[in-house]
Amino acid sequence: LDRRAARLCCLAQDCENPEYIKLVRALCEEGGVHLIMVDSREQLGEWCGLCKLDMDGNATKVVACSCAVVTEFGEDTQA
Repeated sequence: LDRRAARLCCLAQDCENPEYIKLVRALCEEGGVHLIMVDSREQLGEWCGLCKLDMDGNATKVVACSCAVVTEFGEDTQA
């Protein structure tokens, strides 16, 4: 966020540090970055792939994540 390379930011609502939430929100606002609030840190960690998958494809051993930033959406296509 500080380098202004971010295009999208996801922030967990249950983040334990309110000062961190204020900082991330301010940086997003300053840089014009879209902010998505996620219900839990575990859900955000799962979305980021910070987990193991069992035989059925269910997430296990999920690592909590307070904030995640997308810097590149990938290749632009007609789809």
